[in-house]
Amino acid sequence: MIIYNVTSNVHESIHDQWMIFMQHKHIPEILATGKFVSARLVRVLIEEEMGGVTYSAQYTTDSKETLEKYYQEDAPKFRDEIEKLFGEKVLAFRTELQVVSEH
Repeated sequence: MIIYNVTSNVHESIHDQWMIFMQHKHIPEILATGKFVSARLVRVLIEEEMGGVTYSAQYTTDSKETLEKYYQEDAPKFRDEIEKLFGEKVLAFRTELQVVSEH
């Protein structure tokens, strides 16, 4: 199991708009690609010096190969959409995590 993690710092001025977008459009559309089996959006409980609120969107997939297909076939359009809608008001970085065990 692989978790594709997108950590985003969201400026307060667009926070509510971003939350609606993520929960009602972005996450459902990413799941609709068929490349992820589940997703969750969690708040990161830290205070950033730069301000804003930080979230982690975590998408679970079956393999690194499936994630690579997502990168090639789907990721560019999703990233472009966020850039067009929110610009520099959302700063994101991405990490890949491998599940070692679950208890």
